[in-house]
Amino acid sequence: MIKKKPILEPVKNGREEIIQLKDLCKRYKMGEEIIQAVCDVNVSIYKGDFVAIVGPSGSGKSTMMNMVGALDLASQGDIFLDKIDIEHLSESKLAQIRGKRIGFIFQTFNLIPTLNALENVALPMIFQGIPRNRRIERAKKLLVDVKLSHRMYHLPNELSGGERQRVAIARALANDPEVILADEPTGNLDSKTGEEIMDMFMDLNNKGKTVIMITHDHELAKRAKRIIRLKDGRVISQE
Repeated sequence: MIKKKPILEPVKNGREEIIQLKDLCKRYKMGEEIIQAVCDVNVSIYKGDFVAIVGPSGSGKSTMMNMVGALDLASQGDIFLDKIDIEHLSESKLAQIRGKRIGFIFQTFNLIPTLNALENVALPMIFQGIPRNRRIERAKKLLVDVKLSHRMYHLPNELSGGERQRVAIARALANDPEVILADEPTGNLDSKTGEEIMDMFMDLNNKGKTVIMITHDHELAKRAKRIIRLKDGRVISQE
């Protein structure tokens, strides 16, 4: 059965939607059981938004982020990124969109342990075909921007947790993406370092980046412009 492409709704209140989730569901099969991770999610995220997605463990936060970030496809419904229905793209096209338009930041940093900070930041640019001299130049600038100019040639195990997260932020910005997706970005950090990382997200948002942050920390969520609350895979409120 051919899946029909839904018609996009017009821009509301003069704000341009960069991400739309329409009637989104995700189901997993575990043995004989079907697990409904998210169900009937309808969310619009606008350019320049800073959105916090909150909810208890198992509420579907990370599943929702994976689908927004084109890391996973929906069982039902549609995902639009800047009016492109990513559910209908080939894997190669999907990889290109992920690499160019979305920057990922994870709780566990996900740095390559055998690469130094500079090499980790430059890595995503390889897959976009950017020449080496430009990769190194931009990676150095990004590490200066996150105040790590003195740690460029250090391996991840030679860096503190906060420094590793700063490297991860610089890496997420390597291809100048429109959207930053952060999954529990302060979860492995002390409160002071976590506040510093949040200040960096606020600054990125003030410079025009769309930031989507998954968090269980309600105090951090209050610093976002919007809060989307999930429970049992469903959106229960949008503030």
